[in-house]
Amino acid sequence: MIRLENVSYNYPDGTPALRNVYLAIKKGEYLGIIGRNGSGKSTLSLHLNGLLRPRKGKVMVKGMDTGDYSKLREIRKIVGIVFQNPETQFIGRTVEEDLAFGPENLCLPPAEIRKRVERALAETKLEKYRYHSPKNLSGGQGQYVALAGVLTMEPECLVFDEVTSMLDPASGEEVLKRVKKLHEKGKTIVYTTHNLEELHSADRIIVMDRGRIVLEGEPEKVLSDPYLRDLGLTPPSLIELAENLKPHGIEIPWEKTSSPSSFAEEICRLFLKT
Repeated sequence: MIRLENVSYNYPDGTPALRNVYLAIKKGEYLGIIGRNGSGKSTLSLHLNGLLRPRKGKVMVKGMDTGDYSKLREIRKIVGIVFQNPETQFIGRTVEEDLAFGPENLCLPPAEIRKRVERALAETKLEKYRYHSPKNLSGGQGQYVALAGVLTMEPECLVFDEVTSMLDPASGEEVLKRVKKLHEKGKTIVYTTHNLEELHSADRIIVMDRGRIVLEGEPEKVLSDPYLRDLGLTPPSLIELAENLKPHGIEIPWEKTSSPSSFAEEICRLFLKT
């Protein structure tokens, strides 16, 4: 669906942000991108729909080159981005107006715009906030408005760039549940974060450092790799605990490390078994 071929990009001051990146993202995949601050993960995300264009190499979205300005409109229908700070995406005075902005720019008929807005409000459970100013909502609600605004464009791929970093744990968990449901409905998901605890549901994870992909694979393999600490990343606590229990003859299945409750249930099962 999306392919990066030998992509390099420099920050305005000349510092390399991406270095010779090759990456293919399959339709329907849930791809996690992790790395410490400055690793290049957000810069990579912004290349996926042409908000940034490579200094060298190319990014192809369903066969269209993001370097071709005439294709950007179509590319951005396919790939939508939800940013870290939702206020950067707010346009309308009310939530309803904000959600209608994107479809209106596509010159869709009023009936189609209304249908898309109603569907996005229902999908994100924002119906009761339709006449509220998006700037007056809580952080979690604001992030839902930003997501709903992207959903009205009906993209095939959704890119989430550090979307929980400004939220409290409860709001962040709700956003993650919504992302997972979107993936279950067939959306392609690209999720960037520095919090490894959030990527248990991913199909594949890539780890970035200094603009390069330095580690790649299934979550079970990547999240338990000791190399993560060398990259300044802290492995998920439950996975680390499971690794520390192995020398004592206690094997915790990967799927049981997704939450404290499932981990506790497995410990109880093993204890009662003995």
